[in-house]
Amino acid sequence: MMLILGIFIGLLVLTALVALHELGHAYAAIKNGVKVDEFGLGFPPTAYKFKKKTDRILPRGTMIAINWLPIGGYVKLKGEHDLDDKKGDYGAASFWGKTQILFAGVAVNWLVAAVLFTILAWIGLPKTLDDQFYIASDTRITGGETTVVSVSEGMPAAKSGLRVGDKIIRVDGQETVTPTEIGKIAESKLGDDLVIEVRRNGEDKDIIVRVRENNDDGKGFIGLASQREGEKIYTTWSAPIVGVGTTVQFTGATFNGLGNLVVNFFSGIANRLSFSESTRQIGAEKMSQAGEGVAGPISIIGVIFPQAAQSGATTVLFLAALISLTLATMNSLPIPALDGGRWLTMFIFRKLLKKPLSKDVEENINAVGFLFLMGLSLLVVILDVVKLF
Repeated sequence: MMLILGIFIGLLVLTALVALHELGHAYAAIKNGVKVDEFGLGFPPTAYKFKKKTDRILPRGTMIAINWLPIGGYVKLKGEHDLDDKKGDYGAASFWGKTQILFAGVAVNWLVAAVLFTILAWIGLPKTLDDQFYIASDTRITGGETTVVSVSEGMPAAKSGLRVGDKIIRVDGQETVTPTEIGKIAESKLGDDLVIEVRRNGEDKDIIVRVRENNDDGKGFIGLASQREGEKIYTTWSAPIVGVGTTVQFTGATFNGLGNLVVNFFSGIANRLSFSESTRQIGAEKMSQAGEGVAGPISIIGVIFPQAAQSGATTVLFLAALISLTLATMNSLPIPALDGGRWLTMFIFRKLLKKPLSKDVEENINAVGFLFLMGLSLLVVILDVVKLF
């Protein structure tokens, strides 16, 4: 029952966030004199269509489509090519008008994330980053424990007997340690023994780990990955500031994560082509890290949201804020067929080359981008399925 509820909540949240993104495009279009022909919830095949009879939310006469595939949505504008020039066409809008239209969806998703983070700052914002933003004078932090989430086979942590699920109480006598602090302590004890006190099945025990003298393979000095869980930030008057600050901070973390993902994936492919067995192994590990860092619709709806639903409304809201932020970040990227890519193409032709962007060129550029995105989506789905088995 909880699985079904989680899947339902996941579909609802994803559809709502995409719908808000598309409404942002629609409102900016209307503001700039562009006609909205159709607004769709989900993707075809179409289940039901009707024309609006009032001007609430969207103008009268706008075609509303309810589609069978309940993920995402879209908005169709009149004259969507850059060279279309009839009254009410998207193409007839000014460069600044088109910029507003293209980035309005991104702005709405960032705004939604900031609002959700603001609400969470009042009712309990999960603290997931060591340096997560807050105003110290107006903040109360509760809970918090560091849990072992993985130990690398053959590494000091595994050899010493540390297990996934162990609660780390002290490291080298220091209490309340974060994952970053554990790494720093280990780095200060190269070649020496490190005493890690853990709680396992209600029993406390000291585990002695011999720290490696180098980290040339990137697995860490002790081969331990941990996660700080359960900490929540509570604020009052500073909640809106924390909401915006958290949005900015997580946006930076998302861009950084995307960069690491791309680097790991392509450097992993390059390493896999090496004649050296050790280099090929490093490549396999990098590609594995890239795969583990990706969560597509199957993982989000079928795994992550059901787990979040069990954890309560706070976790669902936090996840919704992160997904909204990710939608904004992804759509701002300069990839053809995405909002940022469409803007970059328009900018290059209109402002740099000073020449018209023909319909054929525009469609070909977007088609290449679309094929790239479809290939990437297929890869993500395959990785999702592999994770389930």
